[in-house]
Amino acid sequence: MKRLLIVDDALFMRRLIAGVAREAGWDVAGEAGDGAQAVAMYSELKPDLTTMDLVMPVMGGLEALARIRELDPDARVVVITAVDQKQSVMDAIRLGALDFVVKPFDRDRVASLLRKVAGREERPPDA
Repeated sequence: MKRLLIVDDALFMRRLIAGVAREAGWDVAGEAGDGAQAVAMYSELKPDLTTMDLVMPVMGGLEALARIRELDPDARVVVITAVDQKQSVMDAIRLGALDFVVKPFDRDRVASLLRKVAGREERPPDA
């Protein structure tokens, strides 16, 4: 089962994403309420995917994304953020985020994204 780390300062968002992930067959390995927690938890949990909010206290999502990618250049991170953060989303993609989802999000969009990421990991690498 694929393991997910959910990073968002809003508990209700973490729970919503967790519910969608479980329905899509993912194990929620951990939840972090800020970027600093996310970096520490990523090192410990080594999840298959991390969902990352961008605007959080202590350490924002862009800095957390950069630090996670320093720890693990192959880290898979999907940004889940508000509509008015277009530049931050572009910055996240430049830092290595796989994709993004805009809040409020469609559950089917998140489930589809999780299935897509899981499918990438299950395919053997091209020889």
